[in-house]
Amino acid sequence: MAIRRLNHAVLYVRDTERSVAFYTDVLGFRVVHQFPGAAFLQAPDSDNDHDLGLFQVGADAKPSGAGRDTVGLYHLAWSVTTLTDLADHANRLREAGALVGASDHVTTKALYAKDPDGIEFEVSWLVPLDRVTEAMKEASATKPLDLDAEIERWGGDLVGAL
Repeated sequence: MAIRRLNHAVLYVRDTERSVAFYTDVLGFRVVHQFPGAAFLQAPDSDNDHDLGLFQVGADAKPSGAGRDTVGLYHLAWSVTTLTDLADHANRLREAGALVGASDHVTTKALYAKDPDGIEFEVSWLVPLDRVTEAMKEASATKPLDLDAEIERWGGDLVGAL
């Protein structure tokens, strides 16, 4: 029994409209179905019925304690096709005040951001599998992401791993 991929994620949010605006305006998702208190969004290049479900729990909802004082999900990660796409997302997230970090994990180039409710997520580009060396597989150091240097190294249009 093999799992193929994550089909969708569901998030509890304080205000569905605010969250829909963020995910559509900043990340390019599109609404595929919506009703009061809930919305289902699809990522720009996805063929899923929906990739993200949002359910409103109200303005008085407390922030998630996951990772601080409760167990729970740390973050979701969405992949982009090229490093140019990743740079575009970096700019959009920065402009929205949502970007909280950027890391080079050797085979993954990652941006970390938070949505309006403080839910953390990752947007990443993965080095194509045919370009990953044994040395890269064995490297475990995480360093700050220099996106310009990565674009110079790999090119802005190289399609990353799926």
